[in-house]
Amino acid sequence: MNLISLQDDLRSNSYPGRGIIMGKTPDGTKAVAAYFIMGRSENSRNRVFVEDGEGIRTQAFDPSKVTDPSLIIYAPVRVMGNKTIVTNGDQTDTIYEGMDIQLTFEQSLRCREFEPDNPNYTPRISGIMHIEGGRFNYAMSLIKSNHGDPDSCNRYTFAYDNPAAGEAHFLHTYMHDGTPLPSFEGEPKLVAALDDLDEFTAMIWESLHGDNKISLFVRYIDIETGDYETRIVNKNQ
Repeated sequence: MNLISLQDDLRSNSYPGRGIIMGKTPDGTKAVAAYFIMGRSENSRNRVFVEDGEGIRTQAFDPSKVTDPSLIIYAPVRVMGNKTIVTNGDQTDTIYEGMDIQLTFEQSLRCREFEPDNPNYTPRISGIMHIEGGRFNYAMSLIKSNHGDPDSCNRYTFAYDNPAAGEAHFLHTYMHDGTPLPSFEGEPKLVAALDDLDEFTAMIWESLHGDNKISLFVRYIDIETGDYETRIVNKNQ
């Protein structure tokens, strides 16, 4: 798989939807996790990321404007010991609860399908990072309808053990804007990570479409110590 420019990919796509990026810094010392959300409706755009323990949750910026919280209010990031879970919906809790009873990442998600938002049937995208003993691995999951058929669900899991320094993978919900929105296809995209947390955060945020971007979370975790730094950017401040 050829490495592509994350900056160019984001700038050329006005609506990738929600996106997860996981990988390792070029110096090989940090695990990288990022998650962004976008929106076209007033209900979707009325959100911010807020810290919640070691994770984050979405919150209405103006509670009086919320029309349907079911698919927009959730915890995108939760931490279980040396594992960091990142998803685009309430399946974050499904993974957390499943792994708490010794299910694998993939087994935990077997009870979930794509979102019931006819006609888009938005894919559920998920990722999990595991750091232990100075080693780092991650996996990503894509659960989507079969070409828009709500009666057929396709499941894909991609695992990356001891990833190469500087490499990351990018998975997002939609190929591009459209009606209905076309679901992501293929493997997560191979992109480059950066050593500097603030530089990487700024690059992602500035590359997202100005009207459609809502919030961004980026975390760098030291692979040796488990210490981490987090950046959160909200369009609504």
